[in-house]
Amino acid sequence: MNIDAVLTGVQLILTPTSILLILVSVLLGVIVGALPGLSSTMAVALLLPFTLGLEPVVAIAMMAALYCAGTFGGSITAILINAPGAPPAVATALDGYPLAQRGEAGRALGVAAIASVCGGILSLFIFIAAAPLLASVALSFRPQEYFALTLFGLSMLASISGKSSLRNLIAGFFGVLVSTVGIHMVTGIERFTFGTSVLYEGIDFVPVLIGIFAIAEMLRQSQAGDEVMERIRSVALRLPSRKDLRQIWATILRSTGIGTIIGILPAEGTTVAAIMGYNEAKRWSKHPEEFGKGSIEGVAGPEAANNAGTSGAMVPTLALGIPGSGTTAVILAALIMHGFRPGPFLMRENPEILYAIFTAMLIANFAFLFVGLLGAKVFSMITLIPRTFLWPSVFCFAVVGAYAYQQQMFDVWVMLIAGLVGFFALRHGFGPAPFVMGLVLGDLIEKNWSQSMIIFNSDWLRFFDSPVCNLFFIMTAMSLSSPFLKPVIKRLLDKRRPTTP
Repeated sequence: MNIDAVLTGVQLILTPTSILLILVSVLLGVIVGALPGLSSTMAVALLLPFTLGLEPVVAIAMMAALYCAGTFGGSITAILINAPGAPPAVATALDGYPLAQRGEAGRALGVAAIASVCGGILSLFIFIAAAPLLASVALSFRPQEYFALTLFGLSMLASISGKSSLRNLIAGFFGVLVSTVGIHMVTGIERFTFGTSVLYEGIDFVPVLIGIFAIAEMLRQSQAGDEVMERIRSVALRLPSRKDLRQIWATILRSTGIGTIIGILPAEGTTVAAIMGYNEAKRWSKHPEEFGKGSIEGVAGPEAANNAGTSGAMVPTLALGIPGSGTTAVILAALIMHGFRPGPFLMRENPEILYAIFTAMLIANFAFLFVGLLGAKVFSMITLIPRTFLWPSVFCFAVVGAYAYQQQMFDVWVMLIAGLVGFFALRHGFGPAPFVMGLVLGDLIEKNWSQSMIIFNSDWLRFFDSPVCNLFFIMTAMSLSSPFLKPVIKRLLDKRRPTTP
């Protein structure tokens, strides 16, 4: 470990301005997470253009802090009003809301906060150890190994979100297609520019991300009328007792491991981690019959897992340049926008970035413990904000953010078109996350393919000379075939299982 890089990274964050901005990001993250319909991915995408005037390290730290806080924020409304503010909080609501209904909302919130903080902090130390290790291995990679690695990352689109693997792959394909707009860096050929000079350098990430996450969701939510939600009015804050901690400590450790591993896997995300954390908590519990009726283990399991997943998802994003979730895809785009080279070169050239992000996420985890607990009753009330006020505000931020990036109206039009396309895609079962990952990874895969073909003198069979490439090609084939093989394997196992009379 480079002590100088550690001290530099910590010093970059431990300034009054940086800490204040991180605390503001935590507050925004908890609010966004608590509001059903809004997501931390959308908030990070909206925040991106407003951070371009800040120091790069502070900007990335703000996004990481918002990511952590937004993941926790969804548990507040999931427990208090049975309205998960974020998808991972769906599992938390299964036992959190029954606890609130029987007058133990404060206890449920306390367990959720402690589990979230423990899961987040423990996985951060795994993150700080795993990222440099992965980066040191990846430093030996050549363009052909990077191509194979990025191809494997694209294959994970089949399982990133939604119920249809085919739809995910189609959305990812269109993301890659959009990434090819502009002048090819090797041949100089114009592609899909239609004679428009503003497209020579391609379509920028920022307006597309804002449109596909914020505007598309706004249009989707506009079709639903305002819902009147029952709110738990009496919230007496109560931290877990020693008895509670003895009951949940094993669940927290288990779910932290699950969440970190799931987060590191590209494309899996915190929702999968939360569901697995809940299932394993029930499997190993001494009282599984209490699950669904108000078990604190049923709250601790998903909360530790989903917050551990946020740190885990940062590992492939920073160490390999492969986003581990939709939100880290936006953070990856932010790194590129701020002039950094994601992947092992980031670890070698700017190691202080890693330790600065670690410090920011550490501060964020402690901050949302106090912000979330002390403001739980207030956050339960913000769900009553009518959509007629909420979404016009989001639209204004989206327009300002898209225009502020390069001060040109073309980006606003790109944002609006991306929003419309995203809206119709959502209606037909196409999720935004596969498209964004295709957009981010498309440029990387094309660049490494072009460099490899120059090295190989256009002999693509030389890819198979590398054992690392062959390994990633096999993993890619397994990843692509797994959604189709799983039902077949399940049917075969069901046939072999003896039937009970």
